[in-house]
Amino acid sequence: MSQPEGVPAMEYRFLGRSGLQVSAISLGGWLTYGGHVDKEGTFECMKTAYDCGVNFFDCAEGYAGGESEIVMGEAIKKYGWKRNDLVISTKLYWGQAFGDNIVNNKGLSRKHIIEGMDASLKRLGLEYVDLIYAHRPDRQTPIEETVRAFNHLINTGKAFYWGTSEWNADEIAHAWRYADKLGLIGPVMEQPQYSMICREKVETEYSLLYREHGLGLTVFSPLGGGILTGKYKNGIPDDSRYAQQSVEFIKGFWQRTGKEQWDERIQKVNKIEPIAEKLGVKMNVLALAWVLKNPNVSSAITGASSPQQIVDNCKALAVLDKLTPEIMQQIDEILENKPPALTPRF
Repeated sequence: MSQPEGVPAMEYRFLGRSGLQVSAISLGGWLTYGGHVDKEGTFECMKTAYDCGVNFFDCAEGYAGGESEIVMGEAIKKYGWKRNDLVISTKLYWGQAFGDNIVNNKGLSRKHIIEGMDASLKRLGLEYVDLIYAHRPDRQTPIEETVRAFNHLINTGKAFYWGTSEWNADEIAHAWRYADKLGLIGPVMEQPQYSMICREKVETEYSLLYREHGLGLTVFSPLGGGILTGKYKNGIPDDSRYAQQSVEFIKGFWQRTGKEQWDERIQKVNKIEPIAEKLGVKMNVLALAWVLKNPNVSSAITGASSPQQIVDNCKALAVLDKLTPEIMQQIDEILENKPPALTPRF
């Protein structure tokens, strides 16, 4: 490992109430690795992240039709990293790319969870993953079946911890009720979207879960899909994510958001940028540090198409102490979106 110049030491945080420690900044493969970033580019990004102290790498069976898992697994082999030094996660739900009849190749049935896990491990070239996520809630499968199936993965050594992604608080609490009833392990972590412009779930809806179940968060899109980098303040650059036409999910996203809402977000980002300049950092660094300032965030999953982006993101760790209560209040006053705190019913 060769620490890049100017990058602060990595911070490691416990994953919720578990004993597992993950790097505060992690690297994910959504829309990039196995997708529009080629294999060599993926290798370079993962190597840079590893050299910066990142130990947590995230992917999913549905990312790039399984190619994200393949190329990230190849990177681990290429560099000869010790498996016990890494925290690897993947997610199960959208496995329809791997079967002719999609009926049982998606969702959270016992069949798909077990078969999907086996297929993911084969693509990754690993014997186990550290974290396995239910990529979305499956409201057509009984929660008891899903809880039992994820515990089966843990009991058979194919995963160490299980969690959820984009579940609501009631669904997570429901899973815990069944886990407690059956003497099984409940979801240790949740992977929601969280950034300056997306706050409600993390700051309000999940509040009781932190206290009752020690829920840990591995959040995605901490830069708001790139909006919080400041790159869109003068329009949509031709080389930016929202200008591309190849990925259906994000093609025209800014237009579907609605011009009024899009313009409002850009205006607020423009108003926050002077705060970043005052602190001597780029806007993306401030936005990422703001996310990491939340004590319930175990790790912020970042994406990167170049090694330099990873180096820049890691600089957020040096900004945390600069985010004083006064600075955080200034940001809240600009954003005007801080959710109200929960109040007792009685």
